[in-house]
Amino acid sequence: MKAVTWHGKRDVRVDEVPDPQIKEPNDAVIRVTSTGICGSDLHLYEVLGPFMSEGDVLGHEPMGVVEETGPDVTHVKPGDRVVIPFNISCGHCHMCGLGLFAQCETTQVREQGTGAALFGYTRLYGQVPGGQAEYLRVPQAQFGPIKVPNGPPDERFVYLSDVLPTSWQAVAFAEIPEGGSVTVLGLGPIGQMSARVARHLGHRVIAVDFVPERLEMARRHGIEVIDASDADDVPEAVRELTGGRGTDSVIDAVGMEAHGSPGAKLAQTLTGFLPGNSAAPLMSRFGVDRLAALMTAVEAVRRGGTISLSGVYGGMTDPLPMMQMFDKGITLRMGQAHVKRWIDEVMPLAADEADPLGVMDLATHRWPLEKAPEAYEMFQKKRDGAIKVLLQPGT
Repeated sequence: MKAVTWHGKRDVRVDEVPDPQIKEPNDAVIRVTSTGICGSDLHLYEVLGPFMSEGDVLGHEPMGVVEETGPDVTHVKPGDRVVIPFNISCGHCHMCGLGLFAQCETTQVREQGTGAALFGYTRLYGQVPGGQAEYLRVPQAQFGPIKVPNGPPDERFVYLSDVLPTSWQAVAFAEIPEGGSVTVLGLGPIGQMSARVARHLGHRVIAVDFVPERLEMARRHGIEVIDASDADDVPEAVRELTGGRGTDSVIDAVGMEAHGSPGAKLAQTLTGFLPGNSAAPLMSRFGVDRLAALMTAVEAVRRGGTISLSGVYGGMTDPLPMMQMFDKGITLRMGQAHVKRWIDEVMPLAADEADPLGVMDLATHRWPLEKAPEAYEMFQKKRDGAIKVLLQPGT
């Protein structure tokens, strides 16, 4: 089969790789019909290469049709249309019982000291082949696959794999008071959908970015925006819109590669060019993030407010402004999305023909799998208005 594979920094290719097979009784194999390129995939493209191996299959936002199941898989069958959550969880361990599916004790990658295994996401998370491929083996399929109805287009449901539950969790973790306000930093796919979810729930939303197409998309959905390229001081701009106080909450949907952190960018770049066996331990023990977005969040949130991190961070020695955070009484919540915890809440909104969250107005590019290398480059460089890219195997 054809699959998108990693070959080095800014080098992804479409290769022929072996077809996936059922290995365990609770496996399934799906034929992928749509699969997203996530902003987190760009971290693999640019920063997290030391944790990759040449030939790793990328991607963690797939949906498709069940081709085959192991004998322990009974809730889906061949022919069913399904979405696959990006984290691999069993549904029955202690952590899954708490709804903390991203910390599943059955699939935790203990040799790396990390949480539940993820599709297509480095040795840190199990090195499980990902979903930017024609077919995908799904471990823990007795629990993971989310069955969706036939008929509506893939775009109605594909974001259930990551974007919708991650955005819903970002808003839930932000603990915005009833009728309160939130600043969303970054208007990539997660920022766009987090802003829409918060507005749908009745909150005032102020979103920040500097890319014109992203700002315009947010405006289309009734979001107040701040153009960071025009604002000399983004936190001050937020305070001016909120009576000098700041918003009740801030969602950081940017993460480790924030603009405005030149020193950390240089460190990330230099580390990325080291041989993998040297760079991975260095990043694991001494890595630093580009913290401009998080520093902005600390400044922009009101005293006693909450910061919700959905953007991926990977540093170990980040210099956080602890005195300021303590003085302001800030609550900080973060983590990988517990996908299936939120499905009952987001599924009706995704399936609603009225499209209350605008899921049909998120993808800007829909390309065949073979064009993945061009799609990655375009997305990483924010060219051609790219906000969300869907790959469609078989087209």
